[in-house]
Amino acid sequence: MKLTRRETLLAGMGAVVVTALPMSAMASVEDAVTAFTGGAETGSEGITLSTPEIAENGNTVPVEVSAPGAVSIMLLAAGNPNPDVGTFNFGPLAASQTASTRIRLAGTQDVIAVAKMADGSFVRTANEVKVTIGGCGG
Repeated sequence: MKLTRRETLLAGMGAVVVTALPMSAMASVEDAVTAFTGGAETGSEGITLSTPEIAENGNTVPVEVSAPGAVSIMLLAAGNPNPDVGTFNFGPLAASQTASTRIRLAGTQDVIAVAKMADGSFVRTANEVKVTIGGCGG
């Protein structure tokens, strides 16, 4: 199969476009936090994030977050292709404002938790998790 110069240029331009699209489509952590908080300042007291220091397998990393008095808590994994892990909402009859889950991490990175408190304030914390075997294709 022989390619003409025009076909080669078109294929090259197509490859550039395909590789550039995911970079602009990936949401940043700070954009997600700003969207959650509405740009409000975040404190650091009143939220607890429990993660392992070292995760042997990035496919199942246990995470627990607690923020007494929170209305909702958002979890983010800063190094994943899609940093949004999940948002937990708590109603007025919730016994505790605690959430526990297992997440997938692509590699060593920060896990971030942001909580919206009942008074409208926001608190934020982060833990670094060292991953020995990546879970998102790493």
